[in-house]
Amino acid sequence: MTSRWLDEVAGLREIDLRWHVMSLAVLNEGRDLPETYRRMMDGAWGGVRVIVAAAELHGEKYIKPLYDAIGTRRHPGGRTDDAAILAESLAEVGLPAELAAYATSDEYDDQLRASHAAGISLVGEDVGTPVVAINGVGFFGPVMTPAPRGEDAARLWDGLVLMTGVPGFYELKRTRTAGPDFT
Repeated sequence: MTSRWLDEVAGLREIDLRWHVMSLAVLNEGRDLPETYRRMMDGAWGGVRVIVAAAELHGEKYIKPLYDAIGTRRHPGGRTDDAAILAESLAEVGLPAELAAYATSDEYDDQLRASHAAGISLVGEDVGTPVVAINGVGFFGPVMTPAPRGEDAARLWDGLVLMTGVPGFYELKRTRTAGPDFT
């Protein structure tokens, strides 16, 4: 939702929008997790490894489109067939099918960890994704559903810019009462 919101904002405000990879699998390495969540984290390596390999071999311009293609199939699409998701996503963004092999390769894990570390270093280890940074100040979030559009998206951005300008501001949160709404 945050990435969809930022895409909207980019059309309404002059921002330098750059995408990086953050990995919940990396974040949760070595943590004592319930078995079902651990299995989910073990499966979380494939897509992000392919995204990093694509960026390394074909350019950072592929990070967001490939992330969107994979995420749309997995989240609103509800699919779990990783091999098919990766094959279809690579084809959608015009990348070679052979990149799917990186899902099980650790060849670019150093780059993956470096990208993850760059984001998490802005916010600390006790958060997840998304991480948004404005003028070098990073925050976890915003977490929202659905992604705001139009002037609502722009006003939320403006508010976040204001908050990041306050050196002592750290957190704003409330309990979620709705699941993801991809409309």
